[in-house]
Amino acid sequence: MNGPDFSDRRFLALATDYDGTLAELGCVSESTLAALRRFKAQKGALILVTGRVLPELIALFPDLDVFDLVVAENGALLYWPKSRETRLLAPPPPQGFVAKLESLGVGPISVGQCIVATWEPHDAACLRAIREMELDLAIILNKDAVMILPSGVNKASGLEAALATLSLAPSDVIGFGDAENDLAFLKICGFSVAVANALDSVKHAAHWTTDAARGAGVTEALDRYLAEKKAA
Repeated sequence: MNGPDFSDRRFLALATDYDGTLAELGCVSESTLAALRRFKAQKGALILVTGRVLPELIALFPDLDVFDLVVAENGALLYWPKSRETRLLAPPPPQGFVAKLESLGVGPISVGQCIVATWEPHDAACLRAIREMELDLAIILNKDAVMILPSGVNKASGLEAALATLSLAPSDVIGFGDAENDLAFLKICGFSVAVANALDSVKHAAHWTTDAARGAGVTEALDRYLAEKKAA
């Protein structure tokens, strides 16, 4: 099997996107969960980095506590699954912003503790609302999803905050992703992996692309890494 040489690498943490990377149609397979647990058994920290809002993620993913930390809302929120502690990393949506979007015909709209999200083709109307209200907000695309957050808040800033709580550096991390909003955090990881179904832009930016898609791709990479650690 072609792929990277992990023999001289040791990762202290794994950071992965959820939808389209770890999960397929919102679900994580038992084989992928087992691979995550094998990595964790080698004293590796597990960090989930997702654009989803927390209540939705908790309802969708019953095994969330396999992760040590969750970066939710595309970098705006930290969540510790075992203690259920949360920490907001950005301010809530500006007053009147959602109403402004609705007045411009944007919908459906999802609102988290910080993030405001909708779908294409409403990105132009969202940009208009930001400009007319003179807000310091940025639009982040995730395939067909349109996410709006304070400028500078993204998956990289959220991952850096998570790593700081664990006293780890980005160079200690192996990262997994598939879409545009994953590029920011993959670029700061010590090693980045695109799963086979990832967008071409992600494949070009990553250090390696797996043969398998989604969770099977994450499992493929982890099995290779752990096998080389065992053989070393």
